[in-house]
Amino acid sequence: MSTRYIRKVYGNDLISKPERGKESDSENSPVAAGDDKNFNVFNLLTEDSVSGSNEDEHTATEQNVVPDETKRKKKKKKRKKPGAPKIQDSPKSKLKDSENEDEIEKMVKEVNKLLGEPTPGTSKENPETSEALKKSKESMFTIQHKHLNPFNELKRMFGSKTVQADQSKRRNRDRIHLKRTWLVSPRDRWLPIGKSGLTMSLDTTETRDGIQYFIYEHTSSYQQAQLKFLQAVESMNPENIINVINMHPYHVDGLLQLSDLYKLSEDLPMAAEQVERALYCLECAFHPLFNVTTATCRLNYRRQQNRALFITLFKHFTFLGGRGCYRTSLEFCKLLLSLDPEGDPLAVVLALDFYALRAGEYEWFIEFCSFWDNARNLTQLPNVAYSLALSHYYLGEREIADELLQNALIMFPGVLFPLLNKCSVQTDTQVTKHEFFTMKATSSTSPALEKLQTLYVARSFPLWKDADILPWLEEQVHVVLARADSSDEFVKFCQEKRSKRYRGNLPRNIVRHIILSDIKEVTVQLQEDYNRPMLSHDPLPPTDSIDLYARPRSGERRNQQSSNILSLFFSSLFVDVEGDVVAAALNGFNLFNENGQNDENA
Repeated sequence: MSTRYIRKVYGNDLISKPERGKESDSENSPVAAGDDKNFNVFNLLTEDSVSGSNEDEHTATEQNVVPDETKRKKKKKKRKKPGAPKIQDSPKSKLKDSENEDEIEKMVKEVNKLLGEPTPGTSKENPETSEALKKSKESMFTIQHKHLNPFNELKRMFGSKTVQADQSKRRNRDRIHLKRTWLVSPRDRWLPIGKSGLTMSLDTTETRDGIQYFIYEHTSSYQQAQLKFLQAVESMNPENIINVINMHPYHVDGLLQLSDLYKLSEDLPMAAEQVERALYCLECAFHPLFNVTTATCRLNYRRQQNRALFITLFKHFTFLGGRGCYRTSLEFCKLLLSLDPEGDPLAVVLALDFYALRAGEYEWFIEFCSFWDNARNLTQLPNVAYSLALSHYYLGEREIADELLQNALIMFPGVLFPLLNKCSVQTDTQVTKHEFFTMKATSSTSPALEKLQTLYVARSFPLWKDADILPWLEEQVHVVLARADSSDEFVKFCQEKRSKRYRGNLPRNIVRHIILSDIKEVTVQLQEDYNRPMLSHDPLPPTDSIDLYARPRSGERRNQQSSNILSLFFSSLFVDVEGDVVAAALNGFNLFNENGQNDENA
């Protein structure tokens, strides 16, 4: 190692006195002994060429050799002719470079022996810290921005040219530049949001242990619009709601209500667009510290103004799943669940498995269940039990998959026949006549459990239509029948457990999930203690809800007199209005007047 490198690394104090006498000229080096604290040893690797040239000049000075002025001048580089062949490095030059690299490695090792191994810097992650973060429960909800854009998934499925052509059709000539957001790509025809009246603040009273809680706040102008909206809902007239949205284009609850009106008229693209506009407004009001990718931001569902984000995200990933964007839907499921993973006010776990399997995220789903099973008893849900077996099957873990599917069939036998009917599969007489999947399954299944099973079959039956899955299911069904005939203790245990555990009414979060999912095969009856009006933009509020606005009393009396559960649910959707009246109201809905401006600003 040269003395110049030693001086740069350790300072001049490490050089012995005799050596100082021999190299007295080198004491005028620009690197002093006191500068070694701020000097990075590994910068030598990047300054190899510079230090090498400096060494040559230093040697030339010691030998009193003055180079010619002509050699100091830089020669102009000759331009290469186009198409001229590249000059490849000779084997000798490659050998020389490798020798230089070996010398540098030896030098670094010698420096490390004297100074110790370098500590990891800020740019590199500590392996222990990253491993701990990887194993935390909250890390299951971390998301990536690229998976939040459905167009990225559509490009992978249909090609970039097709998606770009579809996007170009949506663009107008008079393009209005809108604020770009992560969750939703705003449409060019949307109005600038301006001051929507929504803001978000940090709730310091609940923030603890690295988890931050936030609150949506309504300004006075937004509160006035909300009161007008509640009056419009109470009037049972869709035109009144449309008038509110014409005056306030980014009123979130009004947009959710308008989306349901479009859904009733079977205009699903416009229904999805209203939900996107509501989500765009909510995201524009995010607090600077509200980061959706960290999975450490929470919202209290008990607060009335916070519930709009939960419901909007739920409806958004439902529309995305209808378009086949299952990976994007899974990402929004994770985001929604991260807002309140312990309470899960909308029971997202009942849909999470479907989108995870459709997106091919088998390993993630297995890891998610292993971390959250103790806290949420996920394996006690029929959808999780069957989906875990499918995940292991797709990963090639056949023995584990066989055991899990047998356990699922034994614990939830009422799933089999509805699933086979949905898949249009006829079974043999041995299965149809056996009492385990018929009489015993019906007698030991409570109405609440039956709703969960029906919900799973109605949503996830396409997963079982695979040509390889059905023979595997048939094989495991016969194994389960053999275990039932042999009086297996596990079969008896599951039957007793099933008859005792799932009694009582469905929890409120599951009822909200069924209402928002709007699956025709699944209907619910509200509990007798619930005598408040059912609103689609805020279905079944918590019993300890912190309300900012009072509920309409006349609507409450009207719903108390009604005994039909469907009229309770669709009271705010105006199902008693004729279809032509709803269509006429929607035709009158226009965010722009003749001048292309908003009515409020005209």
